[in-house]
Amino acid sequence: MFHSINNSASALTAQRLRMDVISSNMSNVDSTRAKLVNGEWQPYRRKTVVLQPKEGSFSNFLNVAMNRQDGVAGNGVKVSRVVEDETPFKLVFDPEHPDADENGYVELPNVDPLREMVDLISATRSYEANVTVLNASKGMLMKALEIGK
Repeated sequence: MFHSINNSASALTAQRLRMDVISSNMSNVDSTRAKLVNGEWQPYRRKTVVLQPKEGSFSNFLNVAMNRQDGVAGNGVKVSRVVEDETPFKLVFDPEHPDADENGYVELPNVDPLREMVDLISATRSYEANVTVLNASKGMLMKALEIGK
């Protein structure tokens, strides 16, 4: 009975974490000293969220949804891990910067604000869609309770 609400709740939680990671990326777009590695500071490295179904695979859910096998069509989504983006850091010539190397170049984080904004819009829209599904499910359950009166 509450299956759709649980699915929406898991998606809301996952998208909220995704938005938190994106905001962390945006707030560290200029951080040149984020992590100490082998005695040297490295810039902040962009992070991304990896989502996966709580159980099963897409083909199983598709077969259940198309009535080809018995079971439950989905159990929600979960965050499997948060990974660092391994793309190289941006090099900017700024010999006055305190973190400049001997050639005057500074390594800046591999965070692209435009890409982060696109990801944030995507996460926000997904969050909004799941709120709509949650409200629709709640409305259907309320109507089902009214039938019994």
